Amino acid sequence: MNRLPSLLFVLLIIGSIFMTGCGDDSTWDQYEEWRKTNDSFYLQQIDVKNSDGSPFYTQLKPSWYPTSGVLIHYFNDRSKTAGNLSPMVTSTVDVKYIGRLYNDVPFDSSFTTTTYGDSIFRTKPSGTITGWQIALTDMRVGDSARVVIPYGQGYQAQSTGSIPPYSTLVFDIKLVDIYSYELND
Repeated sequence: MNRLPSLLFVLLIIGSIFMTGCGDDSTWDQYEEWRKTNDSFYLQQIDVKNSDGSPFYTQLKPSWYPTSGVLIHYFNDRSKTAGNLSPMVTSTVDVKYIGRLYNDVPFDSSFTTTTYGDSIFRTKPSGTITGWQIALTDMRVGDSARVVIPYGQGYQAQSTGSIPPYSTLVFDIKLVDIYSYELND
């Protein structure tokens, strides 16, 4: 049995992966101005203050991923949701949301969805971008928040739909319910 064609095919695949991974990243250069503008926006948001001088956003840096982080601002009085559950990353949650780019251009919304109820998007935090995982596991049922996600915890160098690579994402999220709290395999 001649294994040469199979071996050549495997080497070709490995070579393609190597060349793709090690080649120069034209996306990095192509989106340089966009990337810098998005980085700058994120850093500016860290310094936004309330009228009393306190920070508008809280920086969330989870213990399970200490080099990451997002900014979050709760619109509701969290003392009123203090006894409510927070989802685990493996829970199934019902949320309402609007997603925008740093420049306020909307790119997605649950408000056109009716599958699970009026404007409800059902998902597991583990099936979303890292920024959503960080935010949702900090939220309690009934909380509404604005979350600013740097591109490292978003889609990174990937473009998806109308979201360019290296985009800082801004989400207004309401955690409506935890549909399934149990750990799922």
